[in-house]
Amino acid sequence: MAEKNLVPEKFGPLQDVKIVSTGTLIAQPFAAELAAEMGAEVIQVERPVVGDTGWRNIGIRLKNQHGGPPVATTWVQERRNVFCVTLDLSKPRGRDILLKLVARADIWMESSKPGTYAKWGLDDETVRKTNPRLVITHVSGFGQTGDPDYVMRPSYDIVGQAVGGMMYQTGYPDPTPPTRAAPWTGDYLTALFTLWSSLAGLTYARSTGKGQSIDLAQYEAIHKTMGGTMVEYFQEGIVRERSGNRAQGFQPLDSFQAKDGWVVLGALGDVYDRLLPLIGLDPRDPKWQSARTNLESIEGIEFDAILRGWIGERTVAQVVEEMAQGKVPCSPIMSSKDMAEDPQYRARQMHIEWEDLQAGKVKGIGIAPKFSLTPGRIFRGSAPVGYDNQRVYGDLLGLSGTEMESLKRERVI
Repeated sequence: MAEKNLVPEKFGPLQDVKIVSTGTLIAQPFAAELAAEMGAEVIQVERPVVGDTGWRNIGIRLKNQHGGPPVATTWVQERRNVFCVTLDLSKPRGRDILLKLVARADIWMESSKPGTYAKWGLDDETVRKTNPRLVITHVSGFGQTGDPDYVMRPSYDIVGQAVGGMMYQTGYPDPTPPTRAAPWTGDYLTALFTLWSSLAGLTYARSTGKGQSIDLAQYEAIHKTMGGTMVEYFQEGIVRERSGNRAQGFQPLDSFQAKDGWVVLGALGDVYDRLLPLIGLDPRDPKWQSARTNLESIEGIEFDAILRGWIGERTVAQVVEEMAQGKVPCSPIMSSKDMAEDPQYRARQMHIEWEDLQAGKVKGIGIAPKFSLTPGRIFRGSAPVGYDNQRVYGDLLGLSGTEMESLKRERVI
């Protein structure tokens, strides 16, 4: 009898969740991988032979310890615990195999232009006939419906940030250009929306027996994180502009240069009153109380100059230590090296080692968040293209050796 779950040992809060993921690059597949870190069985479908040509190859690549092509560091980090198969969904036999996969799944996640799967005979109605409880999550740049001109446009992270409003507010005022939030903040935000909405749909499906379709537009996921931006516009006609790292409406909250590097510091409410004596100012003086919200006033400008002067006379370590003693939020701006050596990262085991199936032993970002009863774990690293075809199609779905060979010859898998 074929195994009922590919995950070798149950763990995590999602140990009884099965996900089929057919998207590429970042947002949707990363959502599935996050679930895999928490115990879900995730089958990632890629194109035959070449796989996910973008995310397997973009950026810095590591040597393949088994003689295969180099593997991108982002793939090593973001495809752990995932079972990788190949399948050409545009071919009838590929369509039939996908229907078998989703028949046993709880969630099917995909990312494509609207209409892509329908033209392959994989519209939601057809797919759900095989599994009425299935949650189908469509991830796209602009949604499945809306203005026809927008719906069919391609999108990347930077496009989503531009349309969603994030990029307009990121960076310093004109004439410097707007800046994207790095590395791929729009995609990672979309991944979080993908996962939480899929699990919300699954909760409903398990209580009612009814699956449903979720339409997630990348620009909308980004737009949801814009705080009061649109209320300000609709109610007061205010367009929030770029202000660098500085907060709007109060101070201090900004980046500041110390003798040997940069720190960030913020002080709001009672914290502001604790900061003042640390830098030699009297919290009872009305002048400094006015400075906290009147940023462009004489006293506001003077306060900023005093604070920057105080920080500039000290090292990063000295500033952070004195602010910590005064209970004022402050931190160095950390590089990869800084984070690797930081005691808090080490104490919480945020950087761990695991065995990648291509790059060998690697070290990178560990599990977050931390569950007290059902913690996540990494049971295997990222896999080569089609690595799990036999395990999934042969052992799990029960396809014979003859069928598998036929599918390979026809480039279906």
